[in-house]
Amino acid sequence: MISKEPIIKVGIFEHERRVVGLFHGTFDLQNSFPLEGEFQVGNEAGVLVLFNSRNKEVMRGKKLVCRSRGGATFTLRNVTIGISFHWERKEDQTFEGDLRLLSRDDGTITAVNEIGVEPYLKSVISSEMSAEAPVELLRAHAITSRSWLVAMLERQQRGKNIGVPSQRSFQTESELIRWYDREDHTLFDVCADDHCQRYQGISKIISAAADDAVEATRGSFLVSQHEICDARFYKACGGLTEQFENAWEDTPVPYLGSISDAPIYYPPIKSEEEARRWILSSPGAYCNTTDGKILRQILPSFDQETTDFFRWKVEYGREELEQLIKAKSGIDFGTVMDLVPVQRGPSGRLVKLRIIGSAKAWTVGKELEIRRWLSKSHLYSSAFVVDVERDAGGVPIRFILHGAGWGHGVGLCQIGAAVMAAQGKKANEIVQHYFPGAQPQKLY
Repeated sequence: MISKEPIIKVGIFEHERRVVGLFHGTFDLQNSFPLEGEFQVGNEAGVLVLFNSRNKEVMRGKKLVCRSRGGATFTLRNVTIGISFHWERKEDQTFEGDLRLLSRDDGTITAVNEIGVEPYLKSVISSEMSAEAPVELLRAHAITSRSWLVAMLERQQRGKNIGVPSQRSFQTESELIRWYDREDHTLFDVCADDHCQRYQGISKIISAAADDAVEATRGSFLVSQHEICDARFYKACGGLTEQFENAWEDTPVPYLGSISDAPIYYPPIKSEEEARRWILSSPGAYCNTTDGKILRQILPSFDQETTDFFRWKVEYGREELEQLIKAKSGIDFGTVMDLVPVQRGPSGRLVKLRIIGSAKAWTVGKELEIRRWLSKSHLYSSAFVVDVERDAGGVPIRFILHGAGWGHGVGLCQIGAAVMAAQGKKANEIVQHYFPGAQPQKLY
């Protein structure tokens, strides 16, 4: 395990044709040329060209490295956040650390921020939730995020040493099983969006709370069997958390099993009847809250646009659903006749779903692929049951999806953890609730 703070590479954006930004203070370009103020970068036939505030060319290269001098920061204009989610938008973002600009073969530009794990976490905590959140929640989240990040870096390094990429999809003539993980990036360690951890620079630090939470837990990790835990998190489990292997590779992880997110025990879901009963109910659970004060404390303003996260409903006309599935999957099912559960996890989340059409029947999984096929962006979760309204001939008119939770459901439930903190639970109690068997340990 590690003994000192790592430096990480965070991908701010990819595939941009032009970069516009501002250096606040002095940056050393390619370790020699000092630059301040406004700048622009374009890609000319695979070569990056950087212009200063007077629109004068100052440097060319396949890669431009801008090193911060004396704590100088930089701003990038029009950074897209919430990519492919319902609240996608652009904003200017300011960052600490160094800036790398990389040329891509397609004539675009990738921007990478090099920064230490601890300052990175201060931004993640502030970006993932309001810095006004309960202090014990912020500390629990700092331990969780730090653990996930370094476990992922160690896993990436092991993969590079082995030299064999892991397989993340299996396809036959009638089935596609695919999952997405955070080692999909090749030019940096993690991206700045929800695919990895939401990182939006120092502009989101609006109080000392996030800074204090990271400093109070500096170097603290969740450890299991002498390894740093791959500590996942998401918004709301819906009352039961999910098993790791039902969202990612088929390898059970002891501390990422399914638990009841409540002071009382709820048994795991084992049948369609139980799934329907569970999803159509509103059980007492930590994340079953409508407390506006708590939600405002833990959710940034754009996440507060989502208010029905614990139990939700989505309706599609049949033709609308057919067009959506065809656009997302590339498969023409003809008339979609039914959506049939094939496999569920203990939280009620679908692992496999069979789509039955007049032209074709196909099974899709895992949870995120199901969510992508059945929404213009993503369904809140794959924990849903389906009601079908049919005409007199039995042909579907409308599909109604009743769902539970927000996210993959594996690991720490952010809204549930916030409620636990508001009820007086300490950070270590919170992380040990969501990661059973794991222990907090200070490594540097």
